Amino acid sequence: MSKNPLTAILEANIFNGTNYNDWLRNLRIVLDFDNQTYVLDRSLPRALLEESTHEEYLTFEKWLEDNRRVCSIILGSMANDIQKQYDRHNDVQSIMLRMSQMYAVPNRHIRYAATKAFFGTKLIEGSSVQEHGVKMLSFVEKLKDLKANLEKETYIDVILQSLPPSFDSFIVNYNMNGLDKDLHELINMLVQYEATIEKSAPSSVLVGEASTLKAKGKGAGRWRRKKGKT
Repeated sequence: MSKNPLTAILEANIFNGTNYNDWLRNLRIVLDFDNQTYVLDRSLPRALLEESTHEEYLTFEKWLEDNRRVCSIILGSMANDIQKQYDRHNDVQSIMLRMSQMYAVPNRHIRYAATKAFFGTKLIEGSSVQEHGVKMLSFVEKLKDLKANLEKETYIDVILQSLPPSFDSFIVNYNMNGLDKDLHELINMLVQYEATIEKSAPSSVLVGEASTLKAKGKGAGRWRRKKGKT
C-alpha cells in the first residue's frame, strides 16, 4: 500500500500536548482517505475460531493490518517526549483512550472560546473585507460543528456588526431591503461594496489634499505680507 498523501497534514501539525482536539480532527481526515477511521471507533473483532467463516477471517486480518498502520501514523504524529509514553502500545483504542483522558478538551470549553472569538472579531478600517469574511466563515463552521445552535440571522447580524463605519450605508440598505442571503453571498456582496468604496476614495482624498494645500498657501501669504510691513 502506498503512503497516504494526507499524512503531511499531521506532519505539519504534530500533537504537542495542547492541541488534542485539532489533532484528532486532522487524524480522522487522514485516516478517512484510506477508510481506516473505523479503527478509532471499533474494538478488535472477536477472536477467530475453527468455525469462523472466510469473511470473518478476512475482516480480522484487515483490522490487524489497519490497526498496525494507524498506530504508526498516530505515534509518528506525536512530539518525541509524548511519543515515548505510548510507543509500547500496539492497540489504537488503548492509545486513544489514554490520550482522551489526559488531553481532550470538553466541547463546552471549545464552544465558549469559539463563540467569544466570533462575537469579538472586528474588521479594522482599511483592512480586507474578503479576508475578514473568510475568518468569520471559519468561525461559523466551527460553531456549527460544535452544535452552538445559532440561527443564520444571528450569524449575519454578528458579521454585519463586525464591520467598520465605512460599511454603514451597506448595513442600512441590507436591513431596510429585507435581503435574505446566505453567508457566502453576504461576503461576496461586502467584497463588491468594498470595491466601490475604493474606487471613490482617491477623488475624495485628492479634494481633501487640495483644500489643505490651498489653506496652507493662504496662510503663508498672509504671513509673508505681515512680515513685509514690519
